[in-house]
Amino acid sequence: MSSLRSATISNGLAMFSMFFGAGNIIFPIMIGQMVSQGLVLALIGLILTAVLIPFSGLFAITLFDGSYEDFFKRMGKIPGYIVILLILALIGPFGGIPRCITLTFSTLKVYFTSMELFTFSVIASVIIFICAYKKSRIIDFIGIVLTPLLLIFLGFIAVKGIFFAPEKIEVVALSKGNPFLYGLKEGYNTMDLLAAFFFSSLICARLKKQTGEIKPGSNAYVKPVLKSCFIGASLLAIIYVAFSFVASNFAHGLKGVSLDELLGTLGHLVLGKQAGLVVCMAIALTCLTTAIALAVVSAEFIQKKVTRGKLRYEYALIAVLLTSALVSSLEFSGIVRVIAPILQICYPALLMLSIINIFHKLYRFQPVKVPVFSILLIAGYMVGAKLVG
Repeated sequence: MSSLRSATISNGLAMFSMFFGAGNIIFPIMIGQMVSQGLVLALIGLILTAVLIPFSGLFAITLFDGSYEDFFKRMGKIPGYIVILLILALIGPFGGIPRCITLTFSTLKVYFTSMELFTFSVIASVIIFICAYKKSRIIDFIGIVLTPLLLIFLGFIAVKGIFFAPEKIEVVALSKGNPFLYGLKEGYNTMDLLAAFFFSSLICARLKKQTGEIKPGSNAYVKPVLKSCFIGASLLAIIYVAFSFVASNFAHGLKGVSLDELLGTLGHLVLGKQAGLVVCMAIALTCLTTAIALAVVSAEFIQKKVTRGKLRYEYALIAVLLTSALVSSLEFSGIVRVIAPILQICYPALLMLSIINIFHKLYRFQPVKVPVFSILLIAGYMVGAKLVG
């Protein structure tokens, strides 16, 4: 029993660490910076789309034994395959991994001004390759080694920024929209729901070793998954709230700062120039843990599903990281601008699919194509109309 409890905690920490990546740092800070009145409402919106929804997706796919193919196949074989390719492109070499690299670069450049983005991207890709090469040990490495260090650094920043902050010098107000919808929209940009579908395969592989061959959907299987999800989601929500309030306390110093330099600047304001290196270490660990997991799932898909085992895992991993290094040249803000409309279309439909698939596994609910594609068309029309207008 104690072994299962320990495994549940370890899996919960691993879930948190894999989810907490580049977007997860930036967007809570941006909300704290921009929202002076109604910050709590903005955080509720953020937690809904960046915590509850992603962990719902993670839970949903664990009911399919971690098989994202079976999960998306309910949409139809060809549509499901297309959706998988699109998601992996967004969270992998064309979105998620380059965002981790560029955010780390932008923050470190505050201290090491002579660095070049391309050179840094290549070095970061090599480090990610070394860590992701032994994929069988990735969960142990993330859950046991990196997460405790990450929590220590983030906790230090949060406590210092909340409880030892100076009085606010000026108020920075949200210029348009309402706080709840603002937080809701920024939660999409974390891309955590997309990542959840593929992180679950790593979690399920670990659960099989811990619990034996227990049928997915059974009480003995669902309970440890839910407990791990609760641990990971709680840690994520706490960090979001803490960093938003820290940014709110130092909003005067963040005015006019570019998106990718928010965290580095906040580190200077909270800890001072000398202690700002702590922030750099926190960012490096955060982005590393997420990039490793994204690289693993992307390379595995290319090896097993695209090339049908003809390409070795190491070569697939190299291809993913080379592409990521090239896309990194767009910089953080450029990557966000390109993928934001796609996320606004995909997120509602994928949420609907997650809910329907949970009901399918637990209560044998059958309809899927009509509700999912209806939501997809409505979201596509609304985003298209907004872009044209």
